[in-house]
Amino acid sequence: MARTPLDLDELVDHWTLLKDEQALVSGKRGATRLGFAVLPKFYTQYGRFPRNRTELPGEAVEFGARQVQVPASELESYDWVNLDMGARLNLAAATVPGPRSPADTDDRQLAGRP
Repeated sequence: MARTPLDLDELVDHWTLLKDEQALVSGKRGATRLGFAVLPKFYTQYGRFPRNRTELPGEAVEFGARQVQVPASELESYDWVNLDMGARLNLAAATVPGPRSPADTDDRQLAGRP
């Protein structure tokens, strides 16, 4: 079954690198840099990492490549097999928001007050 191509709004909403994600890729080069840009975005949407390059939408790879200034073709040389658990955990942790302070409204709700 063919999938619908991603439009610009979807790319911006789901595949734009945020500041923390930009920091994650800053020390990487080539295929690793691009992989560390697009893998967390895929994880955020699907709750898992892609098994190979074909699971990533081409438009998303191109969009990510422009953001990290790496040719999209570099992802062809990404080492999908040896993406170790440590790297996967680091990528997953980058997609999880940090702890937040409970708001006053949270305290009122817990106390059963409006």
